[in-house]
Amino acid sequence: MNMNWFLSRTVRHATHMRKHVWKILSAQRDLLAPQAIAAVTAAMDDVRRVCEGKLDKKAVEAQMTSLETVANKWLKPYPNAALRENIEVLLVAVAVAMGIRTFIAQPFKIPTGSMQPTLYGVTSTDLRDQPDFEIPPAWKRYLLYWFTGVGYDHIVARADGELKYVEDSPKKFLLFNLKQTFQVGEETYTVMFPADSLLRRAGLLDGTRRFKKGDTILKLKSYSGDHLFVDRLTYNFRRPKRGEIIVFETNDIEGMSPSQRGQFYIKRMVAMGGEKVRIGDDRHLIINGRRLDASTPHFEGVYSFSPEVAPSDSQFSGHLNDTVARKYLPHSLAPLFPDENTEFTVPLNHYMVMGDNTVNSYDSRGWGPFPRQNVIGRSLFVYWPIGRQDGRPSRFGWGNR
Repeated sequence: MNMNWFLSRTVRHATHMRKHVWKILSAQRDLLAPQAIAAVTAAMDDVRRVCEGKLDKKAVEAQMTSLETVANKWLKPYPNAALRENIEVLLVAVAVAMGIRTFIAQPFKIPTGSMQPTLYGVTSTDLRDQPDFEIPPAWKRYLLYWFTGVGYDHIVARADGELKYVEDSPKKFLLFNLKQTFQVGEETYTVMFPADSLLRRAGLLDGTRRFKKGDTILKLKSYSGDHLFVDRLTYNFRRPKRGEIIVFETNDIEGMSPSQRGQFYIKRMVAMGGEKVRIGDDRHLIINGRRLDASTPHFEGVYSFSPEVAPSDSQFSGHLNDTVARKYLPHSLAPLFPDENTEFTVPLNHYMVMGDNTVNSYDSRGWGPFPRQNVIGRSLFVYWPIGRQDGRPSRFGWGNR
């Protein structure tokens, strides 16, 4: 690289041409005769010398012409050269993208509400019992969806019929749902940008399955789960810290049934190997005798609740043991922590995790710890939805960390 490269566009073009010829020569070197290799190499050297010498546009252009003549004479032509080059660029781009996904940042979609209100999963409201609720026009629905993740679906039966076919899952682009079809009678209906488990959320799988012309088949308002990048790089250099939000595989978790394994979960890491864990009746974790509170790094939101306010879904309410949970819930929530005196010791090389939505989180209180090699990475950046969702604060950006 020399100053001529910065001062002359012709020199830049000549340099690019020389690199292109060098690339072809390198690929064909084992097929070419020594005479051909020497001739092409000499022509490339001439271009380099004239580019590095006294700036002379005509001399550079003359050497470019000479190099083109020599290259056309000695190098073997590629069939469909433009197509080959485009495919090569595409393959390199795919390889780079896969490398980034595998080793640096992997996209992930929040499937459930166990981390609310820090990170939101898919939620929905069935509007069939609200006939006066007006669905926004199509342009507004799609605009709202792509910026805030709020979707509206309204399907009216075009003819009499019974629900008899549903696509197993929506067609996707990357992590985004594009469309899903189902059939009522002989009519096929398509829902654009559907929520996960669309028909279950719309109440169709357990409710009415036969419709008359003009009946509302589904009327649904849905909120897409947060889409984020998972940092896969940091934990190659250090272990997770308490309070960080981590993504992990559910393989090898003994407390889970086989049907629950093989998925990716996202929770807040609360304890590591060798530590003794209790959950007080005041809804605070006690690690090795030390009570965590709002001054503990990464737990500022988790313990921001008022002790006088009952724990509730999708609100920061601390962490519940089973004694406290049964005051508010009809089912067991934390079998490994039946009361505040029960102490659980995390095995070495294992982690315990808990969801921020403590009244609605299936976590280590129920299935215990998991091996640290199951960790995929930590929550890094929420890239979608971008805006607020009907009063919910926007999680877009780094804030969830």
